[in-house]
Amino acid sequence: MQIIISPTKQMQVDTDTFLPQGLPRYLPEAQTLLRRLQSLDYAQAKALWQCSDKLAQPNFARLQTMALTQQLTPAILAFVGIQYRYMAPDLFTAPALAYIQAYLRILSGFYGSLRPFDGIVPYRLELGARLAVAQAPDLYAFWGDTLYASLDWSQPVLNLASQEYAKAITPYLQPQDRLITVVFGQYVNGKIKTRATLAKMARGQMVRYLAENNVTTLTGVTRFDHPDYRFAPDLSHPDRLVFLHQ
Repeated sequence: MQIIISPTKQMQVDTDTFLPQGLPRYLPEAQTLLRRLQSLDYAQAKALWQCSDKLAQPNFARLQTMALTQQLTPAILAFVGIQYRYMAPDLFTAPALAYIQAYLRILSGFYGSLRPFDGIVPYRLELGARLAVAQAPDLYAFWGDTLYASLDWSQPVLNLASQEYAKAITPYLQPQDRLITVVFGQYVNGKIKTRATLAKMARGQMVRYLAENNVTTLTGVTRFDHPDYRFAPDLSHPDRLVFLHQ
């Protein structure tokens, strides 16, 4: 079983906690994207990032001198959004760290697909950003089937990524592939409603649970032990596992 998750906008440099164990698989593609980003002026970069000057200015300044092989942070520590804070990988045991390196993949608009201990630098580029690169009108076209092909489809792939990132995978699925999406929600008026923040928190906690318990089967996933969520078999099906907030 493989697991896919999304990156986060918020990133950090941490060269002390763990050492990287290699470089990203698609570093040449990231270099191409870096050159394209560096060709933008400040107004174009800010419009692409859709953020305030307070955020755009330091990101633009960093972009000018960005080097993809220096001052590297393992990807699992570089991202520090809600999902990663609730995952708390810096507290993992050695077996749990080995588990995520083997089974977890982080999808990225800039790096493509990352193993947890690939060394990366902070960047700002969402997969859904409208950036034309060479002949590709956007990043989905730039990456094409690369993110799909980076995964091992001889086994189920557990989707804990956001829709923005899962969309880079789903167009290329073959009949024999199994992409199982995990839904964290509440049952309201006969419909499942998802609250983004709560879902991000639960996704991080699920990764921690899977790693700490060495879960390698979908049955094991359904046993996710959480104080607020319970597996709902009657609302689930082979390609969707639903967990309801209690």
